[in-house]
Amino acid sequence: MTTGPLARFKVIDLTRVRAGPTCVRQLADWGADVVKIEAPEGDSGLGGERHGPDFQNLHRNKRSLTLNLKAPEGLEILKRLVAKSDVIVENYRPDVKFRLGIDYESLKAINPRLVYASISGFGEDGPYRDRPGFDQIAQGLGGLMSITGLPGQGPVRVGIPVADLTAGIFCAMGILVALLEREQSGQGQWVKSNLLAAQISMLDFQAARWTIGHEVPEQAGNNHPTAIPTGVFQTKDGYINIAAAGTDIYGRMCKAIGAEHLFTDPRYNSGKGRSDNRDALNAEIEAITVHKTSAEWIEALNQAGVPSGPIYKMNEVFADPQVKHLNITRKVPHKVLGDVEVIGQPIELSRTPWSIRSATPEAGEHTDAVLAELGYSAEEIGKLHTGKVV
Repeated sequence: MTTGPLARFKVIDLTRVRAGPTCVRQLADWGADVVKIEAPEGDSGLGGERHGPDFQNLHRNKRSLTLNLKAPEGLEILKRLVAKSDVIVENYRPDVKFRLGIDYESLKAINPRLVYASISGFGEDGPYRDRPGFDQIAQGLGGLMSITGLPGQGPVRVGIPVADLTAGIFCAMGILVALLEREQSGQGQWVKSNLLAAQISMLDFQAARWTIGHEVPEQAGNNHPTAIPTGVFQTKDGYINIAAAGTDIYGRMCKAIGAEHLFTDPRYNSGKGRSDNRDALNAEIEAITVHKTSAEWIEALNQAGVPSGPIYKMNEVFADPQVKHLNITRKVPHKVLGDVEVIGQPIELSRTPWSIRSATPEAGEHTDAVLAELGYSAEEIGKLHTGKVV
């Protein structure tokens, strides 16, 4: 039986690839009863191969129902599900849902309490409505690639699909808000998220530097664009991050590295001076940090109240004692792959935790069970299989 703070909610997952599955994953991990609708041949290849790390990490805690939505019988099954569900999430291109007859207004007529969530590339309307959406396109159009990378390097994409991920997380937040509002109004509503808006929202202060200050931010590489000195510094055996933003922390850093003269130097004794002479200051700091190991500097700087830390490769991340203590991964048994370790939620609730209850299902693994819950007889289910509706 499904448990967790969202266990009372039934969710239909029509999503593929990443942004949509990221949204639904938030709901599933907190206990929602999620039915993932897949094409009769399954969704392998849409978000990686089914037994690959990406697909397995995206679709845990769900049940899989294969369904041909182009067949009238398939649409009838979906509509029966809608009548009994609280949420439906889709990330088709905007015109597809209308063509299939499963747009918000059509499904609202079946279930007025339905929270209908859509994730698109650029929005449900507007001049780019019908363009295909892709994370890297949103990173470029949303300005992120212009501020990422070394100065003068040219545009650089971020190492994760940040537009996809944040569009999905924002959509999940919108769904939860709509469910809370439904407790007062008794009505569902249409929740909309898109990659472009999510990307722009994540620009945060960099965007505000333009909208409020009319300043066009540029690439700053490993340097923080405004808090200086903050960046990457070479050590005797590698590299570390140091964040010495603000006069007080800067003073503590100078003392911790035995360079009090950098605090009184007129080139660096003000925020503006440190900004104007960023490269020279960084070079002076690095001329000192190269003489001790990363571990020595990290210990000394943190003891002095100066934020500092290692720069890990992925295997080193999960070997770190604090990461282990946070317990952000969970192992779940998979019938084909054995134990699979997936990445969990970064939020903790004191009484009602998130959980990984089941691995990503095989395509159609729960088809018969879900159909039986909808009232289909064994004979009817057999005919649906024979007719390739499911």
